[in-house]
Amino acid sequence: MGKYLTAAGAIALAGGLTLVTPAHARAAADDNTTIGGALLGQHGVIVDAGAKKLPKTESSAFVVADADTGEILAAKDPHGRFLPASTLKTLTALTLIPRLDKRKTIKPSLDACNVEGSAVGLTQHKIYKVADLFRALMMVSGNDAAVALAEVNGGLARTLADMNAEAKRLQALDTVAKTPNGLDKPGQSSSAYDLALIARAGLANRDFREYVSTKLADFPAPEGKHYQIQNHNRLLGRYPGMIGIKNGWTTKALGSFVGAARRDGHTMIVVVMRHEGSFWHEVEDLLDWGFAARGHVTPVGTLVSPVPEVKPTKPVGGPPSGAPAAPVKPVEAAHDSPLVGVGAGVVAVAMLGGAAWIVYGVRRRSRSNPEAQA
Repeated sequence: MGKYLTAAGAIALAGGLTLVTPAHARAAADDNTTIGGALLGQHGVIVDAGAKKLPKTESSAFVVADADTGEILAAKDPHGRFLPASTLKTLTALTLIPRLDKRKTIKPSLDACNVEGSAVGLTQHKIYKVADLFRALMMVSGNDAAVALAEVNGGLARTLADMNAEAKRLQALDTVAKTPNGLDKPGQSSSAYDLALIARAGLANRDFREYVSTKLADFPAPEGKHYQIQNHNRLLGRYPGMIGIKNGWTTKALGSFVGAARRDGHTMIVVVMRHEGSFWHEVEDLLDWGFAARGHVTPVGTLVSPVPEVKPTKPVGGPPSGAPAAPVKPVEAAHDSPLVGVGAGVVAVAMLGGAAWIVYGVRRRSRSNPEAQA
């Protein structure tokens, strides 16, 4: 038995499935009570009534979105709040890339080197460039790299404030960051919708795209050595057009993934959250469905644009009128560019003696608690 939803006008069927017609979608788009459209307030699966059958997924929430237009083609509980695990690192990277000089060399603290969960294996040597830390963050989910980047940004409190401000700017209002690395903490949350927003914004940044799409890279070690790190995203090099982005897992959050692929000049984003098993094949199927459905289904919602930055018309708390203003230190350019496809990741060749440092890196990662991975 079905019933009509008064607010959206969509048909809700047994099993939590909401089928959407063009008229229903237009009515929902005019309802601004839910970010992205009223239909996205549903907890079940939301899809065009005329669309081909969605692939099966065991995730508690998902989003399939067209990154170019912002149209959401299908979703399940898109605004449901879940623990994000390491997919929160997408917000960390998006927030800090424009703020930090990627060429700067830093020495991480002991706290950063000893953080629990997945780690790249930092030591207290001034051998790491900020760019190295971003690669470790997005390729191998380095919790230690996340803390080190927060230190470069002025500390944990400042970084979390910056991350939460960035989430609000993007209108990712389901997202609350309590850590820079996604390790579980009370009050921390995100949603499939928000992770799609963050991914779309990240794809517009050249450095972000480089970090998430790199498959193999050399990582610094003491005494001028290097060891090789490999991206945890199993779809890189396997799924045609895969750009990358980020996966995550903790025992409380379960599995999560936000990914993007480009095909025939179009980019598709898929997010899954709270998945109990392996989600890789399901993500592939959802991407395939999205590429096939693009332009042929009625969208169920949209990825909204960031809140426009409001610049004051006159200085607030500055020097009196006529007095010279103090120089402002410029922030390094974010190297933003239009959304373009990303080719294969950079394949780095280990330097002489690198084999020993591969063992070193693995050994340091193995000291982490596997139940706290993020």
